[in-house]
Amino acid sequence: MKGKILIVDDSGLARRRLRQILEKAGYEVAEAADGLNALERFFIEKPNVVMLDLVMNGMYGLEVLAKLRELDPDVKVIVVSADVQTSSQELVAEAGGEAFVNKPFDPEDILTVLESTLAGRQA
Repeated sequence: MKGKILIVDDSGLARRRLRQILEKAGYEVAEAADGLNALERFFIEKPNVVMLDLVMNGMYGLEVLAKLRELDPDVKVIVVSADVQTSSQELVAEAGGEAFVNKPFDPEDILTVLESTLAGRQA
C-alpha cells in the first residue's frame, strides 16, 4: 500500500471517480461527504494526504483546511475543485494547501500531484 488518502467531496460521483483512480494506483482510500465528517474521518483514519473539495454543503473547504491544520499542523492537503478563480487558488496556498487541481481532473494529473505531495514537493 502506497499510503492512505482521505477524499472529502459532497459529490458522490467525484468521490467514486477519485477512489477508482487512487485504488487502481495502489492507495488505500477513505471518504467523507462533508466537512464535519471529514474532521472525524481524519482523526480516525490518520491519512497521509487529504484531497479536499472547496465548495461543499455546511462547512466550506477552506474552513475544513484550517481545522485540519489545527488537528495536525503537518497535514498534507490537495484541493480538488471546480473553482477556477486565481483568488481561490491563492487562498488555498495561504491556508497551507500543498496543491490545487481543477475539476474535471485528469487521472495522470491527480497521481502526479499526489506523488509530489507525498514526496514533500510543492505541486
